[in-house]
Amino acid sequence: MKKFCLLLFLTLQVSWTSQLSGAEIMDSSALADFPNPPADQTILYGKDKLQFGELRLPSGQGPHPVVVLIHGGCWLREYDISHIRKLAAAYAEAGIATWTIEYRRVGDPGGGWPGTFDDVAAGADFLVTLAKKYNLDLAHSIVAGHSAGGHLALWLANRPARWSATYAPRAVLALAPAADLAFLHQSGVCGEVIDKLMGGSPTQYPVRYQQVSGVERLPLSIPQYIVIGKHDENWAPVGHRYVASAQENGNNPQVDIAEQSGHFEMIDPDSTTWPLVLQASRSALGLTPAN
Repeated sequence: MKKFCLLLFLTLQVSWTSQLSGAEIMDSSALADFPNPPADQTILYGKDKLQFGELRLPSGQGPHPVVVLIHGGCWLREYDISHIRKLAAAYAEAGIATWTIEYRRVGDPGGGWPGTFDDVAAGADFLVTLAKKYNLDLAHSIVAGHSAGGHLALWLANRPARWSATYAPRAVLALAPAADLAFLHQSGVCGEVIDKLMGGSPTQYPVRYQQVSGVERLPLSIPQYIVIGKHDENWAPVGHRYVASAQENGNNPQVDIAEQSGHFEMIDPDSTTWPLVLQASRSALGLTPAN
């Protein structure tokens, strides 16, 4: 079933394959073959079966820098935490702990508005509880996400007071962020998923969109690192729209255009884009450049 869902991801998000220096740009069908390395700990942060996170720790005693990692997948229940496990494990191998959040999505009981946002906020805040037990360095901690997870990561960096925050990242890393919900509503992306996520259109629920859309939450008070795939024809436009809005609102995000990436290379540690993502992560965490 998981393999079927990941293959279905192709029809919803990426229906093209291009060539770059003799190599194919990755499409979503490749995710079905990603390994699923086990976490060191799988821990509930709430009562629902989907309210859990996966903790991966580097070797050594710590304190460990840590990334709160949020997977994408069009905010839909079909696309779960499994496809980002490879990335989470690679961070740990590079000396960075990861707390990867699962959350209720569109199609799950309680998913969509407001449950998806409730879960992501609660999951991120739970890192504060974990920090002492697992020797995590909250002074060197960021929130990061890919695609829909990139939207949620940017939202966490400046969430409204109704989602009271105990976790405060030092920076945010957004990989191919889907961070303009009104724009995506207009495009009808992923089977008009934005209406399902938000319960309706921006006209029907303007306050909801103001509370959670990335472009509506600007400016941010922490550094932003944005990675956009040069060959990501489907999702790069919304990423560029977000960057333009950030600049118009007085922010100056660091933007990396991944020259050899479509939408998915940036979450594949075996790709040529991984060094760029790792270096952006280390910069965001306030760590020295990797050798």
